[in-house]
Amino acid sequence: MKRLMILLVLGTILFGCGAATLPSLSVDERNAGWELLFDGQTFNGWRGYKMEQAPPAWKVTKKGELYFSKKGQGGDLMTADQYGDFELQLEWKISKGGNSGIFFWVSEDRNYSWETGPEMQVLDNAKHKDGLDPSTSAGANYALHAPTQDVTRPAGEYNAVRLVVKGTHIAQWLNGVKIVEYEIGSPDWEARVAKSKFGTMPGYGRNRKGHIVLQDHGDKVWYRNIRIRLL
Repeated sequence: MKRLMILLVLGTILFGCGAATLPSLSVDERNAGWELLFDGQTFNGWRGYKMEQAPPAWKVTKKGELYFSKKGQGGDLMTADQYGDFELQLEWKISKGGNSGIFFWVSEDRNYSWETGPEMQVLDNAKHKDGLDPSTSAGANYALHAPTQDVTRPAGEYNAVRLVVKGTHIAQWLNGVKIVEYEIGSPDWEARVAKSKFGTMPGYGRNRKGHIVLQDHGDKVWYRNIRIRLL
């Protein structure tokens, strides 16, 4: 009997360790204006870029994650709603050698989301070639502003993002450290865009409201604890 009780207790502990922790908000967080963008169980509030449903390659895991699996039809995953001024928080985990990205102010009047929306890079710096150039490394405003320092965790570990968009002022944090700050439309911004591949894209960075997008770059990536508040 004693041995049976021990086994039951151990089983309960092990079951609890494997259980999913779904995203939630405290009363104080709700009062502060926070909303969950992902409920940890469904694609409610999400769809594919230029699609009515989420692309089949994106999955919702039992651990409450949005997961790009590489299995089935791919495509970028984006919020159904559009946002102007906001603070976004989430966590991402990239596969070894992987690449993805977080875009904002995206519109669907171009072929690709990156033709309109600025990107906060998601990358395995150690194994992907883009990690060799600071301006395309993890946390960068892709190809325009390099992070002030590399605070990324290794592939397979979660990284925490805070993205604040207020007017044309953008600030990006990774793992609690502010690493990028810039002003869209400033002379410095316009000069950087003109010298980059985005210089030939007339719609790039011109929206002041749009969808938030998680990129399918062909590599496995996980996102969780996605929340937003309007500013």
